[in-house]
Amino acid sequence: MDVAETIARGYIGAQMLDRLFFPLMGLLAVMIIALALVWPQGIGARSPGPFGHTPVQQTPEMQAAMKRQTEASQKRINQARETMRNLQTEAIAPSQ
Repeated sequence: MDVAETIARGYIGAQMLDRLFFPLMGLLAVMIIALALVWPQGIGARSPGPFGHTPVQQTPEMQAAMKRQTEASQKRINQARETMRNLQTEAIAPSQ
């Protein structure tokens, strides 16, 4: 069959059959849904079974580092608040 005959037939012989296409699409949909069931959901969520590994945020070293960082941040915030309180107190009552 040459190109002219294919064009004359309107590509009917060259098209993929629906009996092949739709089952393949159904299989692809099932595979995507199965992948979605085992894929991690959200930040830090671990994938079940033999997939994945412990997220970095859940390691003891990272947990300790994040705790230190949070405590240091809270300390800086409290110092800034105390400084502002002292400045406001001096502005309201400078002689006391």
